Amino acid sequence: MYLENKHSSLRNTAKTSTKLACAVLLLQLISVPTVNALEVLTSKELASHCALLKTKPQGVDGQYCTRYIQGFIDGAIATDARVMLNAESGENFSERAMRTRMPGRLDRSRAAKLAGFCLGDPLPLRDVVNVVVADLIAQQDSKAKSEPAMEVVYKSLLKNYPCKQ
Repeated sequence: MYLENKHSSLRNTAKTSTKLACAVLLLQLISVPTVNALEVLTSKELASHCALLKTKPQGVDGQYCTRYIQGFIDGAIATDARVMLNAESGENFSERAMRTRMPGRLDRSRAAKLAGFCLGDPLPLRDVVNVVVADLIAQQDSKAKSEPAMEVVYKSLLKNYPCKQ
């Protein structure tokens, strides 16, 4: 009889603990703030950083401007190189996952044509940044200042660095 009461007590405790744990989890989920999508950087915001590039190129704003444009270019070329190599290779997912090499210099230059702009070799980053910044600042008087910064940077690269056919 004593063992029966002990098992019954343990079952009740387990049920209560499970209910309590579920209630605590539910309260935690309810109290979690909603997650917002990544905020898009506008061309106006990027232009405000880039406006200080000439006077303080090593300052926080100047570096932010330069690194944003460099990151855009690197990301576009790396993504296009990976897409191009995957399309050309005809390999399956597991083969692609096992391959660890990064695209080579020749692959990156071929892939740049997919992005629609070709920077050539060698071209100092600072020269490209100066051209993009000039376009970015020039368009701030237009309605495009609320346009995403990535769109303005991309349009500038397309306009100023077209690929030769």
